[in-house]
Amino acid sequence: MLDIKFIRENKETVIENCKNRNVKVDVDLLLKNDEERRESLQKLEDLRAVRNQGSKRKPSQEEILKMREVGGVIKSEEEKLSLIEEKYKDLLFQIPNLTHSKTPIGGEEDFVVLKKVGEPIQFDFPIKDHETLMTDLDIIDFERGAKTTGSKFYFVKNKAVKLNQALINYGLDMLEKHNFNLLETPDLVKNDILEGSGFNPRGEEKQTYEITGQNLSLIGTAEITTLGYHSNEVLDLENGPIKYASLSHCFRIEAGSYGKASKGLYRVHQFTKLEMFIFSKPEDSEKLHNEILKIEEEILDGLELPYRVIDIATGDLGGPAYRKFDIESYMPMLGGYGEITSCSNCTDYQARRLNIKYKNKEGKNEFVHTLNGTAVVLSRFPLALIENFQQKDGSIKIPKKLQGYCGFKKIKK
Repeated sequence: MLDIKFIRENKETVIENCKNRNVKVDVDLLLKNDEERRESLQKLEDLRAVRNQGSKRKPSQEEILKMREVGGVIKSEEEKLSLIEEKYKDLLFQIPNLTHSKTPIGGEEDFVVLKKVGEPIQFDFPIKDHETLMTDLDIIDFERGAKTTGSKFYFVKNKAVKLNQALINYGLDMLEKHNFNLLETPDLVKNDILEGSGFNPRGEEKQTYEITGQNLSLIGTAEITTLGYHSNEVLDLENGPIKYASLSHCFRIEAGSYGKASKGLYRVHQFTKLEMFIFSKPEDSEKLHNEILKIEEEILDGLELPYRVIDIATGDLGGPAYRKFDIESYMPMLGGYGEITSCSNCTDYQARRLNIKYKNKEGKNEFVHTLNGTAVVLSRFPLALIENFQQKDGSIKIPKKLQGYCGFKKIKK
């Protein structure tokens, strides 16, 4: 969340930023609630001071009656404050992060292409989509996934299981080389951690599955649990940022119709993902954001996939991101590029909500900056590899970098 003091002093900037990010929130109402909240807090402080003063000596009968009266007023004011706080927090949490000056303004289609690597493969035979290829090779089963669990769930089979493990191990080795600490996280998280990370656990726009009656939700990314790992802590960043390579299963509702992009593995309800996550000093976060992007490019270069890097526009940033880069791989059956990785600088937006700090040079506690980025995701990575490296006979060629991890050079019947 943003600092309420900043919002008070920069109301018009915040309103303009909300407009650019397509976020509808009543900033004036938030400030009104903020004022009521401060007045109520001051009133409670004054009343408690009166009560405390009276408790320092033996009270008379008249003073006892007066203190009871004060106690009743305090209880009433606390109830009033609780309602104000609820409205205040709800509005404050709706305010998105500030936006980098270089971020393009606009909606989903207004991104800027920053870089293009490789050219789409020119096939000299009729190509197939990944779902058809994988089904023919007996390495995936969507039909039995739907029968067992529901639509958009699936069984991975045979050599695709080894391919998935190879991709994860390739990603882990790459991140260890870049000094990331390995972390395998729970798949469930408390709803207050989920909300603090910037993901809405309730309402029409929620993308996570909630466990009814348990105050828990299935995570959509290890970003959430990695944030929870250090919630309410003061971190030691004297020797540099803290970097995690976080592995987890991910669960997403993915409601809606997406045409071609809904086919097969492009949008599914469950997948495994290896996520980069960094806690840093504020002055280092922009440099580290670019570092995460370079690692994502290095991973894709090793897999020999054609891709482009895009700078996401304001209206598609989501709440926490200050700036976001996506890498889109060319996907033959889409006839274009599809998102395969994403990396965001969230500045102190998440840290402020989850109270994650570090000691600055003056010894004062300040909020850290948080950054995240996809290393490997076992939905769109296999999709891109299988469609791009399909052969005329229906087999799939494995990129050289992965062959040692897989133990085979091809997937064939």
